[in-house]
Amino acid sequence: MNSDLLMRVVQAIADESILDLTELAHTVVDQERRSGHNKLADQLDHIIKTKRTRKQESSSANKSTLKELPVSRRYQEELVTLIPRDQLEHHMVLPPEIEERFQRIEKEYAARERLGAFGLKNRKSILLYGQPGCGKSLGAKRIAWNTGLPLLKVRFDALLSSYFGESASNLRQVFEAAKERPSVLLLDECDFIARSRTNSRDIGEASRIVNSLLQLMENFDAPGLLVATTNVEDSLDNALFRRFDDVFQVPPPGPKEIEGLLKTTLSAIKLADRTDWQSLVKKLSGSSAAMTVKAAQDAAKAAVLSGEKIVTEKHLLKAISELRDSNS
Repeated sequence: MNSDLLMRVVQAIADESILDLTELAHTVVDQERRSGHNKLADQLDHIIKTKRTRKQESSSANKSTLKELPVSRRYQEELVTLIPRDQLEHHMVLPPEIEERFQRIEKEYAARERLGAFGLKNRKSILLYGQPGCGKSLGAKRIAWNTGLPLLKVRFDALLSSYFGESASNLRQVFEAAKERPSVLLLDECDFIARSRTNSRDIGEASRIVNSLLQLMENFDAPGLLVATTNVEDSLDNALFRRFDDVFQVPPPGPKEIEGLLKTTLSAIKLADRTDWQSLVKKLSGSSAAMTVKAAQDAAKAAVLSGEKIVTEKHLLKAISELRDSNS
C-alpha cells in the first residue's frame, strides 16, 4: 500500500467514515489485482463481501449519504444523484496524450498532500469537451473510479427553477454538499446552465445562474474534484474557462483506438481466428467511441443468441451496418 492510500485510510478511520473505508478497500483490491497478486485480491474481496457487519454498516452509510444529498427548497427533490461504484464504467481507450492528461489528474489527486507540502495544489476542476459519444461522461466515471471517490451527478432538471433566484440557490446547495465530503461532482453537459450571458434571450435569470456558477468555481476548495462536460464549448461563457484548472478535448477515436475499443469490449467472449480488423476499423472510421462499443456489444449478443458463442467478422459487419443505417 502506497503512502497516499495509507494516509487516506487513516483519515477515513479518524473521520469514522465506513463508506470511505469501503471505497478504499475496493481500491486496495483493484491495486493488488493490477499488480498480479490475484490470490490476495480474491481474499480481500471475499472479506468485503462476506462480512455481514461490514455490509450492514456500508448499507447504513449509503442510506445516510442519500439522506444528506442536497434537495431543492421548493419541491424537496434531490439535486444530485449518487452513482454506485459498481456502475462506474472506467475502461477507456484513448490517444496517449489524452490518456496522459487523465492520469495526471488522478496522480495529482493521489499526491495532493505531498504537493501541498511544497505550496502546490492538485488540479481540482476539469472541463472535458468534445463530440457526443466521445467519452466525456465516461471520463468523469473513470476519474471517480481511479481516485476512489464517489460520483455525484448534478440533476439539472431539479436544479433549474422558473422562480426568481431559486436556481442559483439550488446550485449553491450542491457546491456546499461537495465541501462536506470528498467526491467527484459531475456537471454533465454544463452548457445547459453555463451558456454565454451575451447569447441568452433570458438575460436576467441566465446572468444570475452563470454569475453564481462563476463565483462558486472561483472559491471552489472542496476536498474532492469537479468535472464538467460539454458538447458545445464555443457557446460557453468565456469567463468560465478561466475558472477551470484543466481544459481539454476528448477526441473521437482514431483507427488504433477503434480497434482497441472493439477488442476490449469483446474480451470476455471468444473471437474467430480470422478477423480482418483493418477492414472493420475502416468501416467504423469517424464513429464515436459509444457507437464503436455498441457495435461490438451487438455483435457479441448476436453470437450468443445464435448459439455459436464465437464472434465472427460477419457478426461485426452486420452490427456495424445496422448502426450506420439507424444513424443515417
